[in-house]
Amino acid sequence: MALRNIFICRECGAKQGKWFGRCPACGAWDALDEEIGDSKAKPVVTKTNPPRPITEIELKGGQHLPLGLCELDAVLGGGLTPGSSLLLGGEPGIGKSTLLLQAARLVAQKYGAVLYISGEESARQIRLSAERLGALDPKMLLLAETNIESALANAENQSFKLVIVDSVQAVYSSRLESAPGSVSQVRAVAAACLEYSRKSGAALILVGHVTKEGLLAGPRVLEHMVDTVLYFEGDRYTSLRLLRAVKNRFGSTNELGIFEMSGNGLLPFTDPSGFFLSQRPLAVPGSVVTCVMQGTRSLLLEVQALVAPTSFGNPRRLASGIDYNRLLLIVAVLERKLGLPLGAQDIYLNIAGGLRAEDPALDLAAAAAIASSFYEKPVEEGVVACGEVGLLGEVRAIGQNQRRRREAANFGFKQILLPEINRPKKGEEEESAAPGQIKPVYVADLEQALKLLGLIAQ
Repeated sequence: MALRNIFICRECGAKQGKWFGRCPACGAWDALDEEIGDSKAKPVVTKTNPPRPITEIELKGGQHLPLGLCELDAVLGGGLTPGSSLLLGGEPGIGKSTLLLQAARLVAQKYGAVLYISGEESARQIRLSAERLGALDPKMLLLAETNIESALANAENQSFKLVIVDSVQAVYSSRLESAPGSVSQVRAVAAACLEYSRKSGAALILVGHVTKEGLLAGPRVLEHMVDTVLYFEGDRYTSLRLLRAVKNRFGSTNELGIFEMSGNGLLPFTDPSGFFLSQRPLAVPGSVVTCVMQGTRSLLLEVQALVAPTSFGNPRRLASGIDYNRLLLIVAVLERKLGLPLGAQDIYLNIAGGLRAEDPALDLAAAAAIASSFYEKPVEEGVVACGEVGLLGEVRAIGQNQRRRREAANFGFKQILLPEINRPKKGEEEESAAPGQIKPVYVADLEQALKLLGLIAQ
């Protein structure tokens, strides 16, 4: 006898025999999710996998498989891991399919067969895209199927190194009656794919839709189920594409992959700092260069600020590429500790180039850019400012100073402002990032930094 599916309220857990728009138990709207009905018969439990000491667990087969796409490998922590699951999200048209086709070709060439399950495009459309990208390989198998049980059944008798499902919202499980893309369907599809991946040892990539807020659509539990969650970002009208990991069980989440979209697909960005500084105006108030760390990568960025008298009762504060609350903190320190009258000024802060940076080392450059715009004084050319600004106006320590100095020296900068706490102690020999090219200047507080930059009187 077929089991009848039930509907469970995600708010209170009440079970219903049919779907309601509003939970009869707690009154929550649109909170009932369809679940597969369970039998009342007692399940049979067998001892198939007894516990073992952790020292006896084999590591064979769990190593990374480098793809050869250096930016993707860096974000993944060295490459794909057999038997792992990855969730890739991004806006429509940003290049998710392009990235997957390139990765699939590399896996097929180096390691073995790849299965590409498409619930959105036909096999012919994918073939045309792969041909345009030069990503054709006989070991890439295409399957245009929306039923996940049927798709995985076709893969049972074959050995794949990688399985791609595009997308998890477009396929459905026949065990549920709800529409594809619903919470219960997304969870059931993901569970079926994960079970297949663990049994077969194939790496799994699920493509997910994003909401208008930029977050992955569907239940939050989907992100907990997978091993890695990646976001593919960028402006579709520019060539810059960014790949970030917000969860990674096999590597760091601090790495950033930078790609350039071209007619032949995605290419690794060989000179990101040069790209972000390519249109930087010289000797203009409100422009200061800083160096931030994105994982193991050092990037030179231009911090821009515009300070203008407000035309309204309350001054505006807008931030792009930097946390808004961080901007408010820096403005408060400038007002309270340095006496800048910013209460009647509109302040706009921007990281040029479209990158969003979270490294606190850009605080000093942001404060200097605001002061530079307010006083209409440009910062001396050839200077890079790095340091975290505290609430007391002090410039706090940062890490990876040698990497920052090398990156700044490579682009011809002559001086870099660093926190006093990072000064080498007496008796320690300071390693030079680029002898004779860049000079480190150490500052203890924000006032000292702005004096050295010539923005306030000595």
